[in-house]
Amino acid sequence: MPDMLVNLYGSECRALAEKANGHSVTIRPGLPPEMHVVVEWVREHFSENWASEVSVAFSRQPIACLIAVEDGKLLGFACYDTTARGFFGPTGVAEEARGRGIGLSLFSDCLQTMKTLGHAYAFIGDAGPVDFYKSAVGAIEIPARDKGLYEGMLRRPKNQS
Repeated sequence: MPDMLVNLYGSECRALAEKANGHSVTIRPGLPPEMHVVVEWVREHFSENWASEVSVAFSRQPIACLIAVEDGKLLGFACYDTTARGFFGPTGVAEEARGRGIGLSLFSDCLQTMKTLGHAYAFIGDAGPVDFYKSAVGAIEIPARDKGLYEGMLRRPKNQS
């Protein structure tokens, strides 16, 4: 999967912010005492690698992990500035909550936060839903012959849990 680039000052980001507003889910930064809850939730619903990145996001000041909460239940998360400065992700929404615009809101709020912190562009590393990012914010693929930052990343052997 390619890395992608998003212009945080582009009209697509403004349009996304307008489209993403207006639902009952609360999007906010995680709080330090919630770190163990969020990290374990990400580990259970997604992967150990993403749980590691969420841990890094919670170590940043300000905390670089936004969470989606409804009625005291964690429904999703999105991080920025974790694997590298200027990177968006990882991000995920609980399977039962997908299709409600929560992922869109988390994505939009992260991009707006990154812009507020002084970023002009955001990188989406090893982007999964390439077509979504292209249509949502006009993200463009970064031409590269390798996997960029993730090239050569250590991985747990498949026979270990």
